[in-house]
Amino acid sequence: MTIKNKLRTGIGFLFILALICCGLSVYFLNRLSADAGLILKDNYKTLQYTQNILDEIDANDGPLSAKQIAVMDDNLNNQMHNVTEKGERELTDSLSVAYQDIKLHQNTATQAQVRAQIRRLIYGIMHLNMDAIAHKNDVAAGTAKRANILVAFCAVLLFTIAFTFAVNFPGYIANPLKELTEKIKEISNRNYHQQIDFRSDDEFGELGQAFNNMTKKLDEYENSNLASILFEKKRIETIINTMQDAIVGLDEKMIIIFANEIACSLIGMSAEQLTGRYAPDVALENDLLRNLLVNEQPKLKIFADNRESFYSRESLSVSSKGKVIGKVIILKNITEYQQLDEAKTNFIATISHELKTPISSIKMSLKLLEDDRIGNVNTEQRQLLENIDDDARRLLQITGELLDMAQVETGKLQLNFGSTHPKNIVDYAVKAIKFTADQRQVTIKVKCDDSLPEVHADLDKTTWVLINLLSNAIKYSHEKSVVELVVKKHKNDEIEFSVTDHGKGIEAQYLSRLFERYFKVPNATADQTGTGLGLAIAKDFIEAQSGHIGVDSEIGAGSRFAFTLKRAV
Repeated sequence: MTIKNKLRTGIGFLFILALICCGLSVYFLNRLSADAGLILKDNYKTLQYTQNILDEIDANDGPLSAKQIAVMDDNLNNQMHNVTEKGERELTDSLSVAYQDIKLHQNTATQAQVRAQIRRLIYGIMHLNMDAIAHKNDVAAGTAKRANILVAFCAVLLFTIAFTFAVNFPGYIANPLKELTEKIKEISNRNYHQQIDFRSDDEFGELGQAFNNMTKKLDEYENSNLASILFEKKRIETIINTMQDAIVGLDEKMIIIFANEIACSLIGMSAEQLTGRYAPDVALENDLLRNLLVNEQPKLKIFADNRESFYSRESLSVSSKGKVIGKVIILKNITEYQQLDEAKTNFIATISHELKTPISSIKMSLKLLEDDRIGNVNTEQRQLLENIDDDARRLLQITGELLDMAQVETGKLQLNFGSTHPKNIVDYAVKAIKFTADQRQVTIKVKCDDSLPEVHADLDKTTWVLINLLSNAIKYSHEKSVVELVVKKHKNDEIEFSVTDHGKGIEAQYLSRLFERYFKVPNATADQTGTGLGLAIAKDFIEAQSGHIGVDSEIGAGSRFAFTLKRAV
C-alpha cells in the first residue's frame, strides 16, 4: 500500500469513527425525544383532560350548567380519543356512563352519588397515567444512561485512536526522512558504507532500496577510482621529485600541498615539515620561502651547497572553471646561464673598451689626413677617407652601445641626477641631430612650453635617449617630411617626451619586441646596419630613472615613441 493510500485509510477510519459517534448521539437524542413526546402526548394530556372534568364537577354541588356540560363534553371526548394505557379504556367508558347519568338525573341525591363515582373514576385514570409517566420516565432515564455510556465509549475509543494516530503517524513519515537526512550527510563526508532498512512496501521501501543501490555504486566508483587516483598521485609526485627544478605547490588557502626534494633542500626543511602548513607561517621563520611568496622578482640569488646560485622564479596559477584553486612556484637553476651571460657581458665590455681606443685613434688620424697642411689628397683618396670615417663612426657607435649595455647588465650604470628644464634636453638633442635631419630634408617640429616644470633626470642619459628616438624617426621618415617632438605634462605629475614620425609604421606583431636586445624589425625600409641595442638601452636608461617608455604605431600612419620622467621636487 502506498503512503497516499495509507493516509487515505487512516483519515477515512477516523472519519467513520466520527460518523458513528455522531450517529449514536443523534439516535439516542431521538429516542429521548420520542420518550418525552409519548409522556406528553399519552399521559400528560389525559391528566389535563381528567383534571378539567374534575374541576367542573367540583365547581358546585348543584345541577350542571350548560357551560360546564360543554366543557365536560369536550374534555371527555378528547379523553375517549387519547386512551393509551392498559385498563384506561374501561375506566374511560365507565366515566362516560357516569357522566351521562349526571346529565340525565339532575336531582341532588342522584348527582351526589354520580359525582362521587366520577371522582373515583377520574382518580383511577389519573393514577393509571401517573404510574405510566413514572414508568416511561424510568425508560427514558435508562435510554439516557445507555446513550451516555455508548457515546462516552465511542468518544474514548475515537480519542484513543486519534491520539495514537497523531503520535505515531508523524513519526512514520518523519523518522525515515530523518534517517535519510543523516545518511546523506554521511555520504557528503565520503562515507559510502551507508545502508537504509525501510521494512515497508510503500514509497519509503522503494526509496530505501534506491538509496542502498546508490551507495553501493558510489562505493564501487570510489574504490575503483581511488587506486587509479593514488597511482596517478604517486606518479606525479615521482615526476616532480625527479625534476631538476625546485617546485612548491600551494592551494587557494596558501596551504603547502607539496614540495619536491630540490625545493626542500633549498628551503632547508623536509617535506613532512612543509606539507600541510600555512605558507605565511612557515615564511616567518624561513627567508627563502618569504622571498618566494612576497618578492615578485624573476631572478633570485640563493646560497646553497656552499656556493651562490642563481634561480629564475616563475609562479603559475592553477584554475578550475574560472576559479583559482592554487598556484605552483617553480625555481629554475640558471647559474650556468648567469655565468655565461656574465662572461659574455664582461667579454663585450672588454672588447668594446679595447676597440674604443684604436677607433678613436683612427678618427684622429683621419682628421689629420683631411688637413691640407699634411698634404693634398686626390679625389679617390678623399672618397676612401670618407668611407673610413663612416666605418669608424659606425664602429665607435657600436662599441659605445655595447659598453652602455654592459654597464646596465653588470649593474654598474652610473646616473647623475639633477633638475633641469625639459627645453634644455630638447635643445641639446635637436642640435645634435640637426645635421642628419638636414641631410634627409626632414623638419623637426618642436613643441615645448617654457611653463613646464623641471624634471629630475640624468641629463646625458636622457638626451642620449631622445637623440636615439629622433635619429630613428628621421631614419624611417620620407624625405621632406616632418618629425614632431612634443613635451607636455602627463598624469601623476610626470613629464612626457614624445617623438612622432609619418613614415611606414610598424606592424602590430613586432611592437611588443621593439625594446628587446638585438631585435630589428624585418623588412624595414631603412638600412639595417644598427645593432638593435638602441631602444633596449633607451628602455634601461628611462626605467633606471623611474620612468616609462612605450610606442604606438600603425601601418601607413607612422609611429609615436614616448617616455616619461619624474617632475623635480
